This record gives sequence, structure tokens and C-alpha cells, in this order.
Amino acid sequence: MIAHLQGKLVEKNPTEVVIDCAGVGYQVNISLHTFSLIPNNDFIKLYTHLLIKEDAHTLYGFAEKSEREIFRMLLSVSGIGANIARTMLSSIEPRQIINAIASGDVGIIQSIKGIGNKTAQRVILDLKEKVLKLYDLDEVSVVQNNTNRDEALSALEVLGFVRKTSEKVVEKIVKEDPDASVETIIKKALKTL
Repeated sequence: MIAHLQGKLVEKNPTEVVIDCAGVGYQVNISLHTFSLIPNNDFIKLYTHLLIKEDAHTLYGFAEKSEREIFRMLLSVSGIGANIARTMLSSIEPRQIINAIASGDVGIIQSIKGIGNKTAQRVILDLKEKVLKLYDLDEVSVVQNNTNRDEALSALEVLGFVRKTSEKVVEKIVKEDPDASVETIIKKALKTL
């Protein structure tokens, strides 16, 4: 197993990078989250997961160990392959995936392209206990945080703001202040929107 690659960044695209390690160029598939974290300098390090199939050996790279762990957890769910797991990590932040699983929020997981209702429920069913234990989360605080976030998003939608745009702003606010009340989230969002 290749645990990580460290070397010169030769190519950088939103879906893959090529890293030169002692004269060997490794093509590594990445998520958009990792793409946004890769520095623009020549030398990088990515934590990797090697997926071996009959017809291919594919490397997946991650800027953070935690993202690689989430990727591996997602692969353990029946019906979730490497491409869907990568799409999930590209669509929403790894922390949001953890919170959605911990709180049983099927809607967030189902909002990802390629994930249907049954698959979203299976992800939550298979990973909820593992996530709560591994990340030492309290289910009540996660649910409360999601409730405030959801209520604020609904209110902004009623006020005429586009949901997609509002979600980005609200996520940023909740990330900065996880205990923010619904009113605080809405007030801060209105200043930004």
C-alpha cells in the first residue's frame, strides 16, 4: 500500500494531479476539497489510497489524513464506489459529511449528485455509530447545530435568496460559530448576501 506521495507537482487539475517522485510521475485522482488545499508551490505531499481492480491500479490523494479516512469509510458502504465517494468529498466539505451522518440528515447526503434516497439512508445506517464513536461527537449537539442551520436556510429562502448561494454563506457562518442561534446566522448571512 502506498501511504503517501511527496514530490514535485508536475500537473494540477481539479480532478487529478501528477506528482514526480524521484523521476516517476504518479497520476493521482483528487477531490475538489483537496484541489482547493493544494498549495501553488512545486513541492507537495498527499496522503493516498490505492485501489486495485482487475483492470487498473488507481491512486486517490488527499491533502488531509482525515479526508482519506472519510473516503475509506464511504468505500465500506455497499453501493458506494471510489468515484461516488470522491464526488461526495468534492460536493460538500468532509466535516459536513461527518455531521450529516452523525445527525442522520438524509437530505444533505441525498443532495449530492449520484446519491439517491436508499443510498443516502444506507450511508447513515452503516456509518452513524462509527462516526459518533470515531469523532467523539455528541448526537444532540450535532442535531441542534443542523436544526439552526436548516431553519436559517429556510428563512433566507422565504426572503427570496437562492438556496445554493445561501447554503455557502450559512455553512461559513456555522463553521466560524458552531453555537450560533438561528437569528445570529440569519443576521450575519443578510450582511453577506
